[in-house]
Amino acid sequence: MINGNTRTCGLIGNPVEHTMSPVIHNTLADMLSHNLVYVPFSVEEGGLKDAIKGAFALNLLGLNVTVPYKSKVIPFLSGIDDLAQKIGAVNTLVRNSEGFAGYNTDMPGLYRAMCSEGIEIQGQDVILLGAGGAARAVAFLCALKGANKVYLLNRSLEKAVVVAEEVNSKAGRECIYPMALAEYRQLPEKSFLAIQATSVGLYPDTDRAVIEDQDFYSRIHTGYDLIYKPADTKFMQLVKKQGGRAFHGLKMLLYQGVIAYELWNHVSVPEETALQVYEILKEKMGIRELL
Repeated sequence: MINGNTRTCGLIGNPVEHTMSPVIHNTLADMLSHNLVYVPFSVEEGGLKDAIKGAFALNLLGLNVTVPYKSKVIPFLSGIDDLAQKIGAVNTLVRNSEGFAGYNTDMPGLYRAMCSEGIEIQGQDVILLGAGGAARAVAFLCALKGANKVYLLNRSLEKAVVVAEEVNSKAGRECIYPMALAEYRQLPEKSFLAIQATSVGLYPDTDRAVIEDQDFYSRIHTGYDLIYKPADTKFMQLVKKQGGRAFHGLKMLLYQGVIAYELWNHVSVPEETALQVYEILKEKMGIRELL
């Protein structure tokens, strides 16, 4: 029950109307008996600084940050953790005495999701599709978690080169190799973990994949699509058609939220509890079974 002791957390971004984050956090608060409520806040362009200042003045416990503010929010924070600094993006704000400190739980969330599915990164040869903000963060994750080689494929080779050079420099090793998307046939004859980090295939544009050549998918033993709506993307379908395992991004959404919740409340969420929330998420999205 909401009362005078209820703490508030929320999500800032634009748009935020279709977010699933309230399901995660309000369910966790209910399961763990925390007096906390989580709500979305739509912040118009130009209002970000005031939103952060206002959230602190209103004694909000913490915030998640989504597009388009994951990088833009950094100047308004009291500090930022090392991973978020490397990636250059923040998605979780934790209240302290001076304001809000910034963290990135997206990449730890992806790593935890992949581990829960039995997907290894260390020592793997990886194909990473895309060179936008999400792909850039995934490239950092792969570099920091010991991937062997990461072939970063993007329509714009120039953008892929910029991301590869930055990640290699900050990670202290050469492991990200930029390629133009059209050159995918030049990939080494190996079996790959492939991570799909573009918006191609995102609802409602569900009938496309970045690459649709069957031969490409015959080299993928495991495909991970960051998209979770739809729950069976064209990329995933093509991976499975060639005999590979395929996963959508809903567990990444789950675990980035779980880690944020742990930061705000100084708790460790039991895995059993996290998986119960996952079942509720799937039900809300009409996903009847693990794919």
